[in-house]
Amino acid sequence: MNLLNRPRRLRRNAAIRGLIQETVLNVKDFIYPLFVVEGEGIKEEIESLSNNYHFSIDMLKDEIDEITNLGIKAVILFGLPDKKDSYGSEAYSDDGIVQRAIREIKRINEELLVVTDICMCQYTDHGHCGILKDGYVDNDETLKYLAKIALSHAKAGADMVAPSDMMDGRIAAIRSILDENGFTEVSVMAYSAKYASAFYGPFRAAANSAPECGDRKSYQMDPANSDEALREVELDIKEGADIVMVKPALSYLDVIRRVKDKFNMPLAVYNVSGEYAMIKAAAEKGWIDEKSIVLEKLLSMKRAGADIIITYHAKDAAQWLKEE
Repeated sequence: MNLLNRPRRLRRNAAIRGLIQETVLNVKDFIYPLFVVEGEGIKEEIESLSNNYHFSIDMLKDEIDEITNLGIKAVILFGLPDKKDSYGSEAYSDDGIVQRAIREIKRINEELLVVTDICMCQYTDHGHCGILKDGYVDNDETLKYLAKIALSHAKAGADMVAPSDMMDGRIAAIRSILDENGFTEVSVMAYSAKYASAFYGPFRAAANSAPECGDRKSYQMDPANSDEALREVELDIKEGADIVMVKPALSYLDVIRRVKDKFNMPLAVYNVSGEYAMIKAAAEKGWIDEKSIVLEKLLSMKRAGADIIITYHAKDAAQWLKEE
């Protein structure tokens, strides 16, 4: 008897499709980025990232309450200082913008997981992610400053630090300084495979972090390389990373899958600003169904192997998932 295979039986209705669904998107997967600025009474929409805002610290409470009520469990903080210098000294000041924001968020909601970006590009007058010497970022000198930034964030109450600089050896340097100072419970989420991507443009406008000269190709990865990503991830794991990351997400789903298959570590991805802005712009033109596109895109990241998704869509996605 020649039986016809009928896989459509398991797509017949929503109940059956739900029973066999392989990948599930959940609000607990999301980390929401927050941008904090100096001043008072500031909540200004970021032109390049519509529906995301610059907040002064005194304006954080309503935002934190909204995030909490939506079921989002974690935020990642980016600070915009008033003053910049060649050593990014505001980045590791105990009274820096991120350090004060951490303390305020923990005052508002102690249970919200606070992750902090560890980098220098927003704080240096040249816009590079480390200490410049003769126009080139000095790797080993930069490690000292990254470690100082991480320690200052831990002292302020950060639950997790996330170095995004792509210097060699920074995970070991950060893990060592945290442990030596008694912050053994503060975890490290490493931007392990961070590519020199064209998709970062809207973020650089939002964070005022574009380099004044040159580019970041001497420390961020070549988009052509995926074997290299596995080497970078392996090094970060050996140095003590608790979570590894691939950034950007959407154009690097193959890398996400390779990392997950090889290491089976907790894996974060960053759904970056360019990926967000393109969808927002197309939705505003009426060319796409924003909800359907966003949820499909985020689901693809989970399917590729992501456990955690940093995304500017987090609040919208959380609301849409509640409604389903």
